[in-house]
Amino acid sequence: MKRLIVAVLVAVLVIALVPLVAVAKPDKDKPLPAANVELVKKVSLHGHGHGHGGGKPSKYAATGVLGEECTGEKYAIIVGISDYPGTGNDLNYSDDDADDMYAALTGYGYTAGNIHLLKDLDASFGNIQGAISDIKGKEGEGDEVVFFFSGHGARGLAMDDDKEKIDEAIVSHDGSESGELAYIWDGQLRDWFAGFDTSRIIFVFDTCLAGGMTDVKGAGRVINMATTESGTAYEDDQWGNGQFSYYFVDEGMRQGLADKYDHDNDANTQDVTVEEAFDYAKANCKGQKPTISDSFDNDLLL
Repeated sequence: MKRLIVAVLVAVLVIALVPLVAVAKPDKDKPLPAANVELVKKVSLHGHGHGHGGGKPSKYAATGVLGEECTGEKYAIIVGISDYPGTGNDLNYSDDDADDMYAALTGYGYTAGNIHLLKDLDASFGNIQGAISDIKGKEGEGDEVVFFFSGHGARGLAMDDDKEKIDEAIVSHDGSESGELAYIWDGQLRDWFAGFDTSRIIFVFDTCLAGGMTDVKGAGRVINMATTESGTAYEDDQWGNGQFSYYFVDEGMRQGLADKYDHDNDANTQDVTVEEAFDYAKANCKGQKPTISDSFDNDLLL
């Protein structure tokens, strides 16, 4: 009789545990299960770029008033992928976008030792996650963090634990020449950036569908997105960059053409804010509509 009771209790316990196993959450530090995944490729125009702009946005993100300035260290993860596995998904200028952002940030007080520059085969899923984890272990309140990504975007139904019906992703790879694409989903990236001490984080996404990456929003964060949630991003040899990166980084930051407000009362120095760089890019991009999510008080000076 006792054996029968024990057997029944074991059976009940097994039945109770089956649903728990079935709904076990996937490891967010690894590629997530996803269905109906669609790679949305950045478009190369091949000589049909619009060159130098000079327009005005219909609505400005910059206020002309500086918010609290950085009082600590500055860190960055810069990712640019032109060489995807195989040849059919390759781009021409995303690695150049990363190089330009690196040059811009080192000119804005970021030291090389605080920057993870990941390009092409070095910009794997694991290396991107590792770079974010490394900086998360170092940064503190008052520090500044930049996350820049140029490459392809994607959409699908991912198990990334958010409430969206359709998820967006930035596209990396598994780190091998003949490997597979690896998708970093919006809810997954949100979790990687959860728990940062600093409330001063700048995101820049130069991809198709970039406008869907607002899952990473939070207090003090500015998300600069090359397109709307359903939009296409472009690159061209006339720019030598992705269009958004060219106007935001190359002309806007490095050449100082986005410097609309003289914050330091010195016309001879450049003091470009994130919002000014975004306004400049939005005014000059053609065929795509940059979007911004800005939760920083007033303007963020890099």
